[in-house]
Amino acid sequence: MLKIVFLIIVTNLITLYIFTTPHSNLDHPLSRISQLPFFDIKPLLLKLNATQDQLQQSHSRIENLQTQLNSAHHLLESLIDHLNDNRPGVASYAGLLDDLPDEARLAAGPHMLPLGNTPRIGSEIYASVGGGCLNHKQDLAKYMSYDVGWVCPSDDVFAQILMLKGCEPLPRRKCHPPQPKNYAEPRPLPGSMWATPHDTSIVWDPEKSRWQYDNGGLDFGMEQVLATKAPGSVRIGLDIGGGSGTFAARMRERNVTIVTTSMNFDGPFNSFIASRGLIPMHVSISQRFPFFENTLDIVHSMHVLSNWIPDPMLEFVLYDIYRVLRPGGLFWLDRFFCFGSQLNETYVPMFDRVGFRRLRWNTGMKLDRGIQKNEWYFSALLEKPILT
Repeated sequence: MLKIVFLIIVTNLITLYIFTTPHSNLDHPLSRISQLPFFDIKPLLLKLNATQDQLQQSHSRIENLQTQLNSAHHLLESLIDHLNDNRPGVASYAGLLDDLPDEARLAAGPHMLPLGNTPRIGSEIYASVGGGCLNHKQDLAKYMSYDVGWVCPSDDVFAQILMLKGCEPLPRRKCHPPQPKNYAEPRPLPGSMWATPHDTSIVWDPEKSRWQYDNGGLDFGMEQVLATKAPGSVRIGLDIGGGSGTFAARMRERNVTIVTTSMNFDGPFNSFIASRGLIPMHVSISQRFPFFENTLDIVHSMHVLSNWIPDPMLEFVLYDIYRVLRPGGLFWLDRFFCFGSQLNETYVPMFDRVGFRRLRWNTGMKLDRGIQKNEWYFSALLEKPILT
């Protein structure tokens, strides 16, 4: 009991001392306790004050760093914009559409997608009109100048000009093609493949003897080429620059479906190919082949792939052929023209880089003037290897 009474008295005395001490010289609420004769907390107060000062200094440093980071970010954005504005041939997409007809702007410009599609492909879609189109605005404007819903201007003029300049694929148009003159219903297969065309503007050369025989040199025979694979395993393919479609016709006789790419030089070859019951495709070598990878059994080209194609562009074409061929697929290169100096220095290393395996490779000098000008052909049967 005496201990309890003693503690009560001491507690009351301490409380009375605290509340009766003058407040004028107190810098901190806890300083009252520090004045007690038996309790010194000055070291603790000093540490707390020092910690608070350090926290304030750190906060100030963080604010300064954030300010510097924002300034650097704005400076970098300004620098990128400045470089883009001053780079030759580079402009904003909107600027590229300036000075074009409304139809051209609609065909080439972006379009907002419905909200339901945004998680899958984004908020807007751009038409497949490449820089090759927008770099030739005058021709593009003429091609896209028409009356909506009426008859289109002929594709044979500006369409091919644009395609040869690298404008592929061409923009779509909202007009109808002109009706062919003296149109006649197609003949039934297989007679349609060898019938004389109704269109007299086409110089009809059926090439009935081509690819029928193998001379062991530049001219390969179809039977010999197909014999390099298991019977029936060559079923679908592509003929690059197939002219009037005779290669596709000969292959169809052998139950092989060939898509023929052709330009309408000196005649409506695409229409004629279709009249033969074959499949035409109006594309040039500038465009990526519209086939999925590892799908075709055979790709053929005669004369079109030659040294007139710039080397970097040709190598892209060869890699694209490699892409669309299935493993074990055939690439039949028919009479590639070049000069003797290019053969071993340029083209042999290029084909080796692409990775084809050689099944046949035959060279021959151009007969009419090869000796005088060192002009050569080579024909090759190449295979996409099956990697294990």
